[in-house]
Amino acid sequence: MESEMKHIHTKDYLVREGEDVNLKKRPTSVDPVYGSKSDYNDILATHIEKLSALQQLHYASSRHAVLLIFQAMDAAGKDGAIRHVMSGVNPQGCQVYSFKHPSATELEHDFLWRTTRDLPERGRIGIFTRSYYEEVLIVRVHHEILLSEDIPDHSGHDDDLWHGRYRSIVDMERHLHANGTLVVKFFLHLSKEEQRRRFLARIDQPDKNWKVTSADIEERKFWKQYRKAYEDCLSATSTDGSPWYAVPADDKENARLIISQIVVDTLEGIGMSYPEVTAKRALELKSIREGLVT
Repeated sequence: MESEMKHIHTKDYLVREGEDVNLKKRPTSVDPVYGSKSDYNDILATHIEKLSALQQLHYASSRHAVLLIFQAMDAAGKDGAIRHVMSGVNPQGCQVYSFKHPSATELEHDFLWRTTRDLPERGRIGIFTRSYYEEVLIVRVHHEILLSEDIPDHSGHDDDLWHGRYRSIVDMERHLHANGTLVVKFFLHLSKEEQRRRFLARIDQPDKNWKVTSADIEERKFWKQYRKAYEDCLSATSTDGSPWYAVPADDKENARLIISQIVVDTLEGIGMSYPEVTAKRALELKSIREGLVT
């Protein structure tokens, strides 16, 4: 099993700062890092065990926060990846938020306001399935959404607005990084053909009918526009401190193993330790222990 895990080279999926992203040149499918279903289960279980221990240490040390962001086209497997990868994490130390269409109150504020309220505390792991990046993705594809945001002096059709939003996002993430929050972003790179197969599977399985809507099918018409929006977004906002990973997503199991390895690597890279026991604390613990054994 360990030999299989060595084949997960997470840097292969890293979007490097300043890279000009071309998603046509990035695969949606790669050779699986597992040899069989049993092998997949074993590797994922090992990752989950490591993640559980690291999350406990992260919670105890309480010096950093971790924010994991998941973005993708519909049916790419965001929810499944989160459910499987984070299955061993203590719910007390992890919070998941899903951002859909903003409310009337949220539209009265700047585009980063509603997500900023839900940033993780130190010692916690926050997960955003969709995020403030929707404001440079779906809003860019559907310019009419900007009309409800009342952006002053902008028609929504010039590049200045999008570059301004990229700059705001990068500045915010650099601020978070400087103050102890690690932001790691996953783009689940799905092919249009695989999306079609998954939509058909959802229609053919009654217990999954609720997962597909006519709006999902309508969005497929904008595939090229979304690809361009993602390319520009990843190019502009992947930094050394808050990187994007473009994870091949046609194989759900493979994507989960890649993601879980990246999360493990991220937590291991923090350099965490349990709080040191001071002399005063040692005396307190000694007194507590004496009270318990007498």
